[in-house]
Amino acid sequence: MQSVSDIWSMILARLREDLSETTIKTWFDETTVVALEGNNLILHCPNSFKRSNIQDRFLPNIEAGLKDIFSADMTVRLLDDDGLKRYQSNEAEKPTSLMESGEFTFDTFVIGPSNRLACSAARAVADAPGQHYNPLFIYGDSGLGKTHLLYAIAHVIREKNRQSKILYIKGDEFINDFIESVRSGKAGDFRTKYREADLMLVDDIQFVAGKVETQNEFFHTFNTLYESKKQIVLTSDRPPHEMAQLDDRLRTRFEWGLMADVQPPVLETRVAILKNKAAQLGFILSDEIANYIASKITANVRQLEGTVKKIKAFKDLDGVEVNTATVDRALQDMSRSSEFIITPDSIIKEICRYFRLEEEQIKGQSRSRDSLNARQIAMYLIRRMTSLSLDETGKVFGGRDHSTVLNSINKVEKKMKSDPTYAETVKAIITNINSTK
Repeated sequence: MQSVSDIWSMILARLREDLSETTIKTWFDETTVVALEGNNLILHCPNSFKRSNIQDRFLPNIEAGLKDIFSADMTVRLLDDDGLKRYQSNEAEKPTSLMESGEFTFDTFVIGPSNRLACSAARAVADAPGQHYNPLFIYGDSGLGKTHLLYAIAHVIREKNRQSKILYIKGDEFINDFIESVRSGKAGDFRTKYREADLMLVDDIQFVAGKVETQNEFFHTFNTLYESKKQIVLTSDRPPHEMAQLDDRLRTRFEWGLMADVQPPVLETRVAILKNKAAQLGFILSDEIANYIASKITANVRQLEGTVKKIKAFKDLDGVEVNTATVDRALQDMSRSSEFIITPDSIIKEICRYFRLEEEQIKGQSRSRDSLNARQIAMYLIRRMTSLSLDETGKVFGGRDHSTVLNSINKVEKKMKSDPTYAETVKAIITNINSTK
């Protein structure tokens, strides 16, 4: 793991492969590194002549070196003295919200086969709000980047027009706002807040399902914004047709625009996410360590990023070397925190709680209807939410063979497609697992 200064030293070493030592000393002797923010390296050169030449002649070389180090596209921002003063002044005025920060932008979103459609659609919406894919409905399990895309859309639109009225709300907050407006007799204020937005972003819209009056209010809010050609973007842990208690009027409207899913990232994407997050935090994660972490965490981007933050803390605070032992320690710490790692045991524990069964009834030989149902769902979720193979999953359940596990998974998938209530049950268990503290 390197500091920002170390990274600049590595860049200079790479420049020396193409440039002479005289050229390096002539043009870079007054250049210093200021910070690494997200995918942006910030440099300072007080000499305006040298700064101009670096900008015109050597910027591609520096960016190529950064890509070689971080395995990601990076940009360089070169400041003069006035620019450095403005930068330092701005540092004292940090963004007041995540939407205004540079942490959750399209530049910091790692694209892979599991999220490419959702990211492309989000970019199209940000470039032309209200004109394409309205509403945009993004769905997938917790921790896969849905909220990141909402913030990225907001970031682009706010950069284009600081006067845009952008409203970000979670589904349960909308419910609470509505209930409070009824209780306090301020329905007019509530409607003004929601129906005059230029961009409405609603996270976890699934929470409104089953709330009759809330759904009715959201229906009218949706119609008002849609008819005014205002952009609506919704996220959920499932597609509309799997929300058994969702009002049909809302279901059809949610499906009017584009529905895009995000799936757990494949290995290559997980590695890229880890290295990208490390770059944002100002250090380099080796391929060996990135692959090791990616083999341990297979289904949650938030946990990948949390592990990188934990590793950096160990390095900065404890001075430990980054190796597999450090990673294992970080994973153990996270498993005891709110950013826990999903394991077969945590899945089985939640299923036992949900169905009010004992662990032995699920893992053992019980053939009761409730036990079989819970066992099949447990196998399905372990295969989906962890990296265990079919054979490894079978061992969790008393040594059952892979064909038994595969048969159980197929039964769950088939029933989810034909029985909305059953699908709702499985989705609720997934949500509970992902939100366990």
